[in-house]
Amino acid sequence: MPDDGLADDALTDDALERVLVTGPRPVVVELAEYDPGWPARFERRAREVRRLLGERARLVEHVGSTSVPGLAAKPIIDIVVGIDDPEDEGAYLHDLQAAGYELRVREPAHRCLRAGEPDEPVNLHCYPPDHPEVRKVLLFRDRLRDDDADRRLYEDVKRGLAGRRWPDVNYYAEAKGPVIEAILARAGWRA
Repeated sequence: MPDDGLADDALTDDALERVLVTGPRPVVVELAEYDPGWPARFERRAREVRRLLGERARLVEHVGSTSVPGLAAKPIIDIVVGIDDPEDEGAYLHDLQAAGYELRVREPAHRCLRAGEPDEPVNLHCYPPDHPEVRKVLLFRDRLRDDDADRRLYEDVKRGLAGRRWPDVNYYAEAKGPVIEAILARAGWRA
């Protein structure tokens, strides 16, 4: 999912060092009950991204747990932004950085930026709009929005993993991997 930070590499400290711009950051994952204000936070950030990037932002979608009504989540708004070529940083990155976004992840076909610390954090995941990861996160979001049993299952797994100290949030994301893959399979995902 968007907060994985790795697309094709096995998750190791060395792999994280290669893609995390500022290196791993230890974290204790804390979940918040669903906040009906999260969609409005997304909308404010989406308007900002569209203003900053114009037509370069070919897709702007709210993804991740804060995009699913009723689901407990880390209170971080995840947004997927469709950029034709995320590796062409000169085409868009300066505009986002000038608005306060900090580059956190640099990997093939993906850049992740962060802003809004500490009060209203947001992650921007920049992918080509037709990238398989974009289709995957949208399918996962829609499945959780539409299927109560899968939403409860996912939340139960998240709650079981929360409160622990992780060497980086990507290890937490990896621990959720099996349940995410099972839910995606039920939703019809084919890689």
